[in-house]
Amino acid sequence: MLPYPEIDPVALSLGPLKIHWYGLTYLTGLAFAWWLAARHTRRPWSVVKREQVDDLIFYAALGVVLGGRIGYALFYGGDKLAEDPGWLLRIWQGGMSFHGGFLGVLFAMWLFARRHKIVFGALMDFVAPLVPVGLALGRLGNFIGQELWGRASDVPWAMVFPRDPLQLARHPSQLYQFALEGVLLFVIMIWFSSRERPVWSVAGVFALGYGCLRFIAEFFREPDQNIGFQALGWVTRGQLLSLPMIALGIYLIVSAYRKADRARSGRGKGVK
Repeated sequence: MLPYPEIDPVALSLGPLKIHWYGLTYLTGLAFAWWLAARHTRRPWSVVKREQVDDLIFYAALGVVLGGRIGYALFYGGDKLAEDPGWLLRIWQGGMSFHGGFLGVLFAMWLFARRHKIVFGALMDFVAPLVPVGLALGRLGNFIGQELWGRASDVPWAMVFPRDPLQLARHPSQLYQFALEGVLLFVIMIWFSSRERPVWSVAGVFALGYGCLRFIAEFFREPDQNIGFQALGWVTRGQLLSLPMIALGIYLIVSAYRKADRARSGRGKGVK
């Protein structure tokens, strides 16, 4: 068993103001997304111009924070929200849903695409590779904040989290998600988006990749105490929410390549 490296969740205190690591991970993720977006605008097929990047990240940040928090309240924290409505605003205490943030970013990007007259699918292809590093950093924030820990285990790298009332050795599932949904997905997205692809295919790979990797990671993560398993005695809420993403990803990839093949076939007939 490995000792849990206790880290104060408060990174910096300035009088009554406390800056939490959880919030800093989100800010760092957005900063990295801004840097990567600026680099990707140099690609010949980029639909986003360099001068639009600041606006893009602002829209994305609103979608992540508002969608993530509201989604968490609806998907995982209904009872807590009913008891204390002010809890919805205390983001620094943790509690963000990726699936809610995903929906929030979709809506924010739709607004951005309308404002700047960009094809929505092409914009989502541009945005998808920017996301995994933010996910990775968010999972590190979960680990530091001692939340969303794993199921009880006797593996050599299991940890006892000090805030765990049962004091059980558990999978450090936050780090598994850091590696899968963050690092591995980032590598996949950077590779796949390194050349021009059919519209919606990059976004499809992201949806499929995240859905599959999150489904796998959920086997090691302790289900929320107020929810438990949702089906068959082993299916979690996170897995149920990931299934539509898997289906959406497959649909987007298949339809994108079919449409591209039809377009190429049509051009070939025109030449003849």
